[in-house]
Amino acid sequence: MKTEPPAARTALLPQRQHGKRRVASLLAAAAAVFEERGFEAATMAEVAARADAPIGSLYRFFPNKEALGDALLQRYAERMAQAFANLDAAERKSLAAFSDGLLEVMADLHGEKLAILPLLDTYASAPSRRAELYGSILRLIVDVLRRRKPQLSPGAAADMAVVLVQNMKSMKSLRTETDGTDNAGAIAELQAMTRLYLASKLGEPGG
Repeated sequence: MKTEPPAARTALLPQRQHGKRRVASLLAAAAAVFEERGFEAATMAEVAARADAPIGSLYRFFPNKEALGDALLQRYAERMAQAFANLDAAERKSLAAFSDGLLEVMADLHGEKLAILPLLDTYASAPSRRAELYGSILRLIVDVLRRRKPQLSPGAAADMAVVLVQNMKSMKSLRTETDGTDNAGAIAELQAMTRLYLASKLGEPGG
């Protein structure tokens, strides 16, 4: 009787600290290799060499390149969520601190985004993955806005999130072009504009 082939193994989650450090090193190496070579051209051997790790160690945690790519996408989503969680401290301060922190989220994760772009450009399910990431970002913005102003309706917060994510993308571009040194004036204008926008929507002073 013909049997179905076994399902591909997924990444192994380490339990000990040493294993967690090894996985972090392997993911950092994979991010660098995928950014430089592209997902299709990159090899598991190149990732292991970049991490200065035995190839067997790489395969122990990541049975194939797709599992490695999925782990990178998951790491990006987790770091994005953590970045928004870190805005909680700013929420208890001025609107200006909250607004400026929100604008910087994408700029701060620029290196992470560069690592996953080759994956999103290659995976057969790239459109759905892009939509999933975009949807996650919008939900995170909605949540952080409604924590700051609980009276804000979900619909109003969702509309604001669409506007704010465009401002965040603009800030990322300004920060990463020539290290932002030639864009100081434009960065200040974008910060001022976003503060005023949030002040008008949240009913708080924008300074």
